[in-house]
Amino acid sequence: MTTSLVTGGCGFIGSHIADKLVSMGHKVIVIDDLSAPENDNFYFNDQASYHKLDVSIDDCSHLFVGVDYVFHLAARSRIQPTIGSPSECFEVNVIGTQRVLEWSRMNSVKRFVYSGTSSLYGHQNAIPFQTNMPSDCLNPYSMSKWMAEQVCKLYSQLYGLNSTVLRYFNVYGEREPTKGKYAPVIGLFKRQKISGRPITIVGDGSQRRDFTHVDDVVRANILSMSLSEQNKFSVYNVGTGKNYSINQIADMIGGNKVYIDKRPAEVLETLADISLTTKDLKWRPIVSLENVINSY
Repeated sequence: MTTSLVTGGCGFIGSHIADKLVSMGHKVIVIDDLSAPENDNFYFNDQASYHKLDVSIDDCSHLFVGVDYVFHLAARSRIQPTIGSPSECFEVNVIGTQRVLEWSRMNSVKRFVYSGTSSLYGHQNAIPFQTNMPSDCLNPYSMSKWMAEQVCKLYSQLYGLNSTVLRYFNVYGEREPTKGKYAPVIGLFKRQKISGRPITIVGDGSQRRDFTHVDDVVRANILSMSLSEQNKFSVYNVGTGKNYSINQIADMIGGNKVYIDKRPAEVLETLADISLTTKDLKWRPIVSLENVINSY
């Protein structure tokens, strides 16, 4: 039986990956400290085993014995809160990743799949974003995630640990966080509409984002397991190659709108070039935002 380990496996994306791995017949081990403040709920699968541990502090090495694949999602994952709390962000996102990589190396894991972010492309790169573009980190979150990517690359080059980095573009879908003012925009707008409050649009709402459904993100993770041994380290964009303005998203969801001040350290537009992802992973997005945004 194939054994897979998912860090952050009780959260939005991680729980979907854990569910998929269980459905594929894997033995699934989940590590999650259940601390993410943005999560409305934490999600569990009766057929997986769970361990409440912090990968940046606790010794989790015993859980990696016999593991074939590691999917690393545990992180501090919202941009704005990390601006006010950079130390915790770097400890969890960089040191935590290095520790998970080390346990993976020690136990000869077949492939390490890292959940990265498109936010590292910043302002200086022209759209569509390609994975060979230089990083332009505008905040502690994107910097910490980029640094963790570099640690993955180091472990691949120096120790031979096969690693795949998946840079996500604005993931949405069932189980998406809705708590707090920094929740992902679709979940936030839905919460505001349901509660009868106006939808709060940052700036003038013209900023554009490439929104990717969680089911498509899960497929990219699963397909990463099929990469050949010759693919020691690669970085892939996981987006759709199509973007929408925040005003368009608000109109799709409906309700009254109110405009609030711009936020620091956020980009005006994101758009993924997914040609390499399609070529190497044989992956292409299936879910259309317009068709599903109001269906969950």
